Amino acid sequence: MRGAQRLVDDWIGSIGVRYFDELTNLAQLVEEVGEVARILSRTHGEQSCKPGESPGELADELADVLFVTLCLANQSGIDLSEALARNLDKKTRRDADRHRGNVKLQ
Repeated sequence: MRGAQRLVDDWIGSIGVRYFDELTNLAQLVEEVGEVARILSRTHGEQSCKPGESPGELADELADVLFVTLCLANQSGIDLSEALARNLDKKTRRDADRHRGNVKLQ
């Protein structure tokens, strides 16, 4: 993650001019997540594409979500490697037996 955060920061500094403000990036993130939802609703859900329409490329849209997430982390001074490690530790402690005991997942 640190490497990805550095890549994004370097790109912003050399190509992107500057970071969008946090609220603009939040709007961008919501838009990109919506595009992921649109693709999945057409490829795995009950919606269909219009004639001649492509659902889009999921990998590209997920990369867009990741890019904006990395921008927000950089702007907020968050090391996502550390944050992810803490988050997984929290989930491990909280959910150690929860999912194995969920009959819906059996």
